[in-house]
Amino acid sequence: MSLDDERFARMLHLASKTTPVNQAFSPPIVNTSVYALPGDPGGAYQYARWGNPTWTALEASLSALEEAETITFPSGMAAIAAIFTSVLKPGDRVLLPSDGYYTTRICADKYLAPIGVRVDTVATAQLGAHKLAGYRLVLIETPSNPALDLADIAANVERAHAVGALVAVDNTTMTPLGQRPLDLGADFVVSADTKALNGHSDVLFGHVSSRSDELIAGVRDWRRIVGSIPGPFEAWLVHRGLETLEVRFSRMCANALVLAQRLAGHRKVVGVRYPGLPSHPAHSLAQAQMASFGALIGLTLADKEAAERFIGACRFIRPATSFGGVHTSAERRARWGDQVAEGFIRLSVGCEPTEVLWREVERALNE
Repeated sequence: MSLDDERFARMLHLASKTTPVNQAFSPPIVNTSVYALPGDPGGAYQYARWGNPTWTALEASLSALEEAETITFPSGMAAIAAIFTSVLKPGDRVLLPSDGYYTTRICADKYLAPIGVRVDTVATAQLGAHKLAGYRLVLIETPSNPALDLADIAANVERAHAVGALVAVDNTTMTPLGQRPLDLGADFVVSADTKALNGHSDVLFGHVSSRSDELIAGVRDWRRIVGSIPGPFEAWLVHRGLETLEVRFSRMCANALVLAQRLAGHRKVVGVRYPGLPSHPAHSLAQAQMASFGALIGLTLADKEAAERFIGACRFIRPATSFGGVHTSAERRARWGDQVAEGFIRLSVGCEPTEVLWREVERALNE
């Protein structure tokens, strides 16, 4: 049994012994904008922009899993924005991955740069060689989305802290079960729970976790003041999805490893990028840093037409721009402007029966 197994079991049974007799184990969906508040204000719930019992239940579960205080948001980008705006001010410098999720860079260029925050970028694989002196915040996304390059979290956190910089790690692709940035010293972990953490492709969501009381208080204040709050029904959906995370993610990662190994030997495949393959340039780092190799595969076919034909021909692939769901999905990432080959496909492997999925993938490639 791994430590992550123990963490997940504790999270799963967080309310098993504390729920009062005759009360539901499932948290209620509290749809309200007001609470009873006579006299001087006090108590946990005063106004709905500040708190909601459904958020509280989900945040308790996420906090148990991350082993850190957690604040939830209506999307992953809202969570990233909360980190940006709670720690950065005019004159600060922030370092972002040049090959990570592109909307993060758009957000910084459009809203941080005009107020005097200097925005720099570096490729994920080159982060270790980039000087970090002068930065207020370093954002790491490892594996990078979509090319699946890696950065050494612990080594770069040590370098950043030595020069007074904070480190946030976008852990969307790996979840707390696949990689634990806070255990490796990161100041923040941020996740788009829209993806594998919820897992059912039916809600937008995000969270920020930190073991620093001061830093998480800044994130909480930003949400309370700005009003970037999740809906109670969305919070309930994520809470429900979270309870099957271990089963889903284990199956997805196991499927991905099998597919990556077999795709690497297929005559129609130009290249496969997957941290679990010895051919990955940072395979040894993946073995040391990650508890699993993830559910994303970078698959390169001959050209744009070959990639589109494959996605369209495979019955068990959903053509979609998100990832992390129970259904295998794929998209050609060059269509969004990512710096990848025209035939590069981000393949998000789902929970389908392994051999059935492979046979269909192989058939689509062959035909």
